[in-house]
Amino acid sequence: MATFPLPPRSVIGILGGGQLGRMLALAAAPLGYRCHVFCPEDDAPAAQVSERTTVADYEDRDALAKFAQAIDVATYEFENIPVAAARFLDERVPLRPSPGVLAVCQDRLAEKSFLNAVGVATTAWLAVPEAADLPAALARIGGPAILKAARYGYDGKGQTAIDTPSDAAAAWSRTVGTAAAGAAILEARVDYAMEVSVIVVRHANGTLASYVPVENLHENHILRRTTAPARITAEMAAAAEAIGRHVAGALDLVGVLAVEMFVTRDGRLLVNELAPRPHNSGHWTIDACLTSQFEQGVRAICGLPLGVTERFADAVMDNLLGDEVAGILAPLAEANAKVHVYGKAEARPGRKMGHVTRLIRHSPGR
Repeated sequence: MATFPLPPRSVIGILGGGQLGRMLALAAAPLGYRCHVFCPEDDAPAAQVSERTTVADYEDRDALAKFAQAIDVATYEFENIPVAAARFLDERVPLRPSPGVLAVCQDRLAEKSFLNAVGVATTAWLAVPEAADLPAALARIGGPAILKAARYGYDGKGQTAIDTPSDAAAAWSRTVGTAAAGAAILEARVDYAMEVSVIVVRHANGTLASYVPVENLHENHILRRTTAPARITAEMAAAAEAIGRHVAGALDLVGVLAVEMFVTRDGRLLVNELAPRPHNSGHWTIDACLTSQFEQGVRAICGLPLGVTERFADAVMDNLLGDEVAGILAPLAEANAKVHVYGKAEARPGRKMGHVTRLIRHSPGR
């Protein structure tokens, strides 16, 4: 069994081979750690920058057992890892965040129930176990509403707006009918002024660190731009950070947590979703903060002291979606821009291929 803090040359196992795993591995290297990626795809973005890769299905117990023998600690870079596989791995090597955190955050019903149980406000919602239950749920929630698959949704996938009761049958078919998601959740649509998120990091000893709340702009349900800091009052920013810290503590999190929230037009904060791993809205921290969200994640799961989260510049982060990645020469020529390309082979419409962070430095005295 590993002893924490993990010494240099220890191996971090990463479940998932996407861009978040890639940036996690890049942050681990300067601290002397090696990374071993476990994912079902060949030539995954994280595998391109890691020492070793196991290509296997997440439910392949033999492969998971061998993976556990080759690493000192495990983490995941997206939350659609099967919980049974996470628990199997956690029995053999420390998995951070824990399988319990994963179980809460990958199921929207469990997530909303947990948030409300620990005193965190969300929009009104109801569980919808079957299609036959949807009309009654709509009558209680009222319209307009949003039907979401309970599981396996991201970037707008697995959710459909319902404006009138006549939309119910088609919405169920689109959202759940052909998915492995099972049940659904019906949420009242929120009249919000903006969407914000807070990145919180928690050490096993309970130490917490959080980044300034940021403002997120979505396009077709995909994050288009993050602005740091969010254009909200200092009081609301403090309240958002307090919510994030409270949720991380209530989860007994070890690692990184993103807490996405709505700022309503009447001045409330409603938590929308949790992500128990580094988050797209925290990419700006790589270039604008002394300690990025990815380095903080490495520090937390390896038992190192957490770093400072203060920014030395404001920032605007834009995702490069689909073919936009072909146009990186322009931002590369900008003095205040940093370009990050993820190494994905195919540029499909809406696919996150990279991002550009533009730093906004203020003159002394401002």
